[in-house]
This record gives sequence, structure tokens and C-alpha cells, in this order.
Amino acid sequence: MTIERLKQNIENVLERIEKAASKNGRKKEEIKLIAVTKTIEPETINLAFKVGLKDFGENRVQELLKKFDLVNSETNFHMIGHLQTNKVKYLIDRVKSIHSIDSIKLAREVNKRFSEKQKTIEALIQIHTAKEETKFGIIPEEIEQFLDEAQNLKNIKFIGLMTIGTLTTDETEIRRCFSLLRNLRDTYSNFKSDNIDLRELSMGMTSDFEIAIEEGSTIVRIGTAIFGERK
Repeated sequence: MTIERLKQNIENVLERIEKAASKNGRKKEEIKLIAVTKTIEPETINLAFKVGLKDFGENRVQELLKKFDLVNSETNFHMIGHLQTNKVKYLIDRVKSIHSIDSIKLAREVNKRFSEKQKTIEALIQIHTAKEETKFGIIPEEIEQFLDEAQNLKNIKFIGLMTIGTLTTDETEIRRCFSLLRNLRDTYSNFKSDNIDLRELSMGMTSDFEIAIEEGSTIVRIGTAIFGERK
């Protein structure tokens, strides 16, 4: 992909973010754009960095490890895909945040590994809002129990909630997923401890990010609209 095409794609996405945000009186600066780089080569990531993107999302730890030393050292990587406990140790000093804490078991392992290195990490709790069984995440009814345990994991700063909406063209169903996440965030935003302050909503991808922003998203994870269809 040429730098000109990439720049145009990014500008288009930013315009769409601004338009969606303005519908409920928000500014585009209130929404963080994470460019999803699954299968994207380091050279293309460096071009995207050159034209202004700073935050990139990886779905797989192995892919992140292959790219990490080949991209600009100021690149911010975020782990956005399903994370296995045996891969957590590889994320230390490589990611700015983890968006996919989908069980207390995983949270404990992240806390343990970062504690061993005397590090902390920002994280979002992945909530299962979709109708597909294949999606990962904590079910809404179990959030309170999760938070009760999570407040003891002092090497993780829990900053918000994340979800992947139902894969459908039914806008009503997509909105249901995103409004559910927003309502959960609002309900538990007063659950405060030293390491829990649920202010962020990571929701919305290429096919549904405008709906997500209208429903209150503060972080969108976009790949195809920036880099084109994956090979």
C-alpha cells in the first residue's frame, strides 16, 4: 500500500469518527483510534506511524513478537485478541495495554507476571455481549464478582470495558451489545479502588465503529478501513 493511499484511508476514518462523535455532542479527540495490524507487515505499520498513527492493536502474541523490533520504537502496541495465560510473560515491556482480560484466571496471571518484574499494566475487562457462543468474555452477571477479586491485583490498572459486538447487519442487535456495555460501565464506574477506574469503552471495529461511537465508545479498533482487506 502506498503512503498516499494509507494517508487517505486514515483521513477518511478520522472524518467518520468526527461525524459519529458529533451526533451526541462529542469531539473526535475523545475517541482513541487503535489501528488493528493483524497480518499487516512492519513496513506498513511504519508508514502508518509516519502519517500520524501512534496506537496499534495486535491479536496474536507471536505476531507481535515478530514485528516488535522492526517498527518505530515509539509505536504503542495494545493486545486486543484472546490471550492465553502461557503467553502473558511475552507482553511485558511490549504493550501499553491489554484489552482482552476475559477471566479472573487470566487477570491473576497478568498480575503475577507484571508483579515479578515490578511493572504495572493498563487493562480492560472483556465482556461477552454478543449472541455468538464463540466470543470470549465475562458475562455481565459476573462483573461484580470479578471486580471484587480484581481490586486485589495491584499490578493491573483496570481502566474500562471492552466488547466485540454480534457479527450481523442488524443494527438493533449491534446497538444492544454496545449500549449494554455502556450501561455496565455506568453502573460500575463508582466501583473505585486503587487499581480500578472504569472510564473507557473499547468497542467498535470497521463494520460498526460509527454505531459504537454513537453509543459512547472511547476507543475504536479499526483494521480493514485503514489497511484494506486482509490477505
